[in-house]
Amino acid sequence: MTPVIETRSLTREFHVRTPGRRFGRTTVTALSDLTITVDAGEAVGYIGANGAGKSTTIKMLTGILTPTAGEVRTCGLDPMRRRRDLARRIGVVFGQRSQLWWDLPLRDTYPVLAAIHGLPTAEERRRTVELVDALDLGAFLDTPVRQLSLGQRMRGELAAALLHSPELVILDEPTIGLDVLSKAQLREFLRAERAARGTTLLLTTHDMSDIEHLCERVLLVDSGRLAHDGDLASLARTVGAKRVLVVDLATPHPRLPVLTDGAGAPLTVDHVGSEGGGLRHRFAFDTARTSAAAVLTAVSAHAEVRDLAIEEPDIEDVVRHVYSAGLSGA
Repeated sequence: MTPVIETRSLTREFHVRTPGRRFGRTTVTALSDLTITVDAGEAVGYIGANGAGKSTTIKMLTGILTPTAGEVRTCGLDPMRRRRDLARRIGVVFGQRSQLWWDLPLRDTYPVLAAIHGLPTAEERRRTVELVDALDLGAFLDTPVRQLSLGQRMRGELAAALLHSPELVILDEPTIGLDVLSKAQLREFLRAERAARGTTLLLTTHDMSDIEHLCERVLLVDSGRLAHDGDLASLARTVGAKRVLVVDLATPHPRLPVLTDGAGAPLTVDHVGSEGGGLRHRFAFDTARTSAAAVLTAVSAHAEVRDLAIEEPDIEDVVRHVYSAGLSGA
């Protein structure tokens, strides 16, 4: 099966004016030697700091920019040569740009977009009803876009991008500025859309909870180069991020002895701290070296455990650690 996204040694350079020099130019490499493959039906998070190369990648995937070197295929097509054909097979949502007409209500916008994509009238009406219901747009279908709240407008944008049932949906910061409820509604809709249609999803965002809720795979780009390709758990392991076991004890124990395994050897675990005079303790551990069960057994040997919870590594901290440790250049 042909990948939905495929790049080989994809590179993009820009020539910018050198300050203080009338004719001076400096070459800036926005993306360097990017080789990735995304198969049909995958949900992939494409993350990185500002200026890492995410938007440049999207512009080349959609045919807006021409690569300086390398190859790119989107839905099996050359994005630059087949840009019009490609537009019928992809949907794009930019969190800070709009494809909606500012003075038109959504009800009048969707037929225009459907005509651009060549959808038959019956198909446009069926799909519009489906999206209006799924995204709860009915209450403001007749409201001009300029009068919509940000959350309403983003739901309208998503419906516009999916009106023609694209194979690939590219979302660039789709939840920026949204409240918790609006984010949850968009995420739930995208999960349902993927389940029903097998839609491929490429998501760029600074909101790591979007990645956690929607994506099984993460591509981390740093200074234009691919730094990580895998799931969130493997990204956390790359930087040695630890899980935290939180235990609530039946009686206060301000200080617990050194935790050991069944053979009496000290466990590789860090006591992060305690609360409530010793009723609650936190222990950080590396899953590659020990397990939550081993830590719990060791704690239970010294105190009665009333309750417990496991806190996963904070993904934002993991990404921050990647950059600060310079692992992407390793």
